[in-house]
Amino acid sequence: MLRKVEYENLGKLNHDFFQDYQTKFNNVMTSGWYILGKQVQEFEQSFAEYIGVKHCIGVASGLDALILALVALDLPPQSEVLVSANAYVACILAILKAGHTPVLVEPHPHHANIDVSKIEEKISPKTKAIMPVHLYGYPCEMEVITALAEKYALHIIEDCAQAHGAEYFGRKVGTFSSISAFSFYPTKNLGALGDAGAALTNDDNLATKLRALRNYGSHIKYHNDYIGMNSRLDEIQAGFLNVKLPYLDKINEHKRKLAAVYDKYLDERYQKPKHQHGYYGVYHIYNVYSTSRDMLREYLKEQGITTEVHYPVAPYKQKALLGMFNQNDFPISDRLHQTTLSLPISYFHTEEDVKYVCEIMNQFMQRTSV
Repeated sequence: MLRKVEYENLGKLNHDFFQDYQTKFNNVMTSGWYILGKQVQEFEQSFAEYIGVKHCIGVASGLDALILALVALDLPPQSEVLVSANAYVACILAILKAGHTPVLVEPHPHHANIDVSKIEEKISPKTKAIMPVHLYGYPCEMEVITALAEKYALHIIEDCAQAHGAEYFGRKVGTFSSISAFSFYPTKNLGALGDAGAALTNDDNLATKLRALRNYGSHIKYHNDYIGMNSRLDEIQAGFLNVKLPYLDKINEHKRKLAAVYDKYLDERYQKPKHQHGYYGVYHIYNVYSTSRDMLREYLKEQGITTEVHYPVAPYKQKALLGMFNQNDFPISDRLHQTTLSLPISYFHTEEDVKYVCEIMNQFMQRTSV
């Protein structure tokens, strides 16, 4: 029997929180304070405590968090910043917007995060930072990355946009860096109802600078110490995040249970996410790799299952970035982009939903291998 399994449905995802959202909205509305008020302060304190750092600075988006992190570090102009070649384009945009040069490193073919064995060969005298991206909610190999950063005096800017609550050997991602950046885009495990983001740090001076940079470069109204920007976490979105943050661990555990169902029931001929001891992934995305990706996706759609591709076009092949990189330098990244498929794994999905997806995918595998 045909069963409908949507890749994502934000209404269903947030259904359990609607009443509390409405109460929070009314409280903010009647307070008369809509910018950098009590809701932002509460969320900044709570999220900093959850991650395990001293400071959280709420900003307008994950992209802005990355830009402001790079600006706050005051790197020399046109510094080189290392980042994985298959990362979302926001990483490259942030580096460029901050006036620096992205240097792409191939991902590891098994987990799609930056291949730490290929980092050192890309380091030059101009390299001043590395931006590890915890893609799909799976932690990067931070022990190696931090050792290299110490060896070459590099800053680390963690992109944790997909990894709220993920851990590397018992330590949450976002705590290994000079500054870490989070996105609270609505589809994230900790998602708002609009754009929102945050930069996190243990450095008091960087935190003070970031708070000014997000607010026109101003510590005191009408007095501008830096060339800043208007990128403040919205008071209403902060209120919604305050509602959802206490449930983040529950959301992560639910998605991990769904991932375990995929791991158990999906045909072993699909390349599934790898599991390594000490890595606690939170499965913002559960993706598999298939050389018949497009045919598989269409077959699933015919059976009522929608999927996504993260991401169909590599950043170095985007029109806006053509000419910046040698496109022939990234064969592993190319293969991942051409074969990756993201499967339904939302907070509202059930184990029966996932078993149905596995059943249909296994049917496809049997048909195409005959």
